[in-house]
Amino acid sequence: MVKYTKQDIISMVEEEDVEFIRLQFVDIYGILKNVAVTASQLNRILNNELTFDCGAIEGFESKNLSKLILSPDIDTFAIFPWRPQSGRVARFICDIKNIDGTPYENDSRYVLKKVLKQAAKEGYYFNIGPECEFFLFDVDDEGNPTTDTKEKGGYFDVGPLDKGENARRDMVLSLSDMGFEIETSYHSDEVAQHQIDFKYDSPLHTADNIMTFKLAVHTVARRHGLHATFMPKPRTELNGSGMQTHITVYKDGNNIFTSAPDGTCSKEGYAFMAGLLNHLPGMTLINNTVINSYKRLYGLFDKMIAYDCSEGERYALLQMTDIGRMGAGLVLRSPDAACNPYLMLAVVLSAGLDGIRNNMEIDINSEYVSNLPRTLEDAIKAYKADEFIQNVLGSFMSDKLVSRKKKEWKEYCRQVSSWEIDQYLDKI
Repeated sequence: MVKYTKQDIISMVEEEDVEFIRLQFVDIYGILKNVAVTASQLNRILNNELTFDCGAIEGFESKNLSKLILSPDIDTFAIFPWRPQSGRVARFICDIKNIDGTPYENDSRYVLKKVLKQAAKEGYYFNIGPECEFFLFDVDDEGNPTTDTKEKGGYFDVGPLDKGENARRDMVLSLSDMGFEIETSYHSDEVAQHQIDFKYDSPLHTADNIMTFKLAVHTVARRHGLHATFMPKPRTELNGSGMQTHITVYKDGNNIFTSAPDGTCSKEGYAFMAGLLNHLPGMTLINNTVINSYKRLYGLFDKMIAYDCSEGERYALLQMTDIGRMGAGLVLRSPDAACNPYLMLAVVLSAGLDGIRNNMEIDINSEYVSNLPRTLEDAIKAYKADEFIQNVLGSFMSDKLVSRKKKEWKEYCRQVSSWEIDQYLDKI
């Protein structure tokens, strides 16, 4: 990521004819929000003088707060390439701060920063590479999204079977203009399913990139008359979309998965894996945060862990691999792009580090897969049973998340589905 000074930002805004600036942040559920201002307010933005009504954002409301500050991370400055070239639109990704300038404890970005700061004190740092799958569906005559598609494409197909290749091309170009290094772009497994992979980065920058990636994909798809969705399982008969996450861990400059004297995985590496496995039930609510997530996960993994790429590569939830530019590392396949990426990475990395701190070992006789939550309700219970994972988020954020998800599950259980109508209406 490019490092900017305040003067760099002022110069770019003037030279690039930027007229509007969006101050972006995420709520605790991972939904992108923003406040738009004109370029005339740039000095106020850079001096941390712009506030917003936190009571209007679910999960931020508090009796003790009315306003919070949007503090721009100036290194996230980017111009939207899909907006007009005259009177252009730019953005910052912001940290949320209290009026006195201290970090707001329930800012998702700050939660991840705290985890990374503590890890750095212990000598650890990370590279993260996400693989975000998505579907491109048709819209109806009114422009509303559907789950329909006329295409017939499969893995690595080209046009005319791949009817989304032009949209995907423009997504790649737009992301490249915003500073992404795109590694691959292709049609994925199912009809209308696509994948664009961008280069690994530090956890904070990767979480920022995931949010920017989703915005760009949604926006460019609409310009092509399509609807992009990262919904984990939009159609029953199709495999869902995940966000398998590649994790490499370094200690004092050494990759812990290849730091044993014989070049194999170190004791720390195995302990990191054990931490993930032991805390995975508790953090599933964060990694798979919507009801639909569990439709994708149902029956997806036939084993919990694989130690090489020839051993159940596509069906192991956690896999050790030495393939890729990051070198030896892990692939965690359960997360999906409906999650809040800041919180997902915060709990995943915290769980691994907890394994190292407590010298955890992998129990080869444990049925880790069978312990995974099968529904959102199960995930809520597992989260409430894992005090360590709750502490990563803090009590306020945990309470808000659990309350929201309980309400969501209760509302879901009240609904009568078309499947029930088809099964029972004329039989009972």
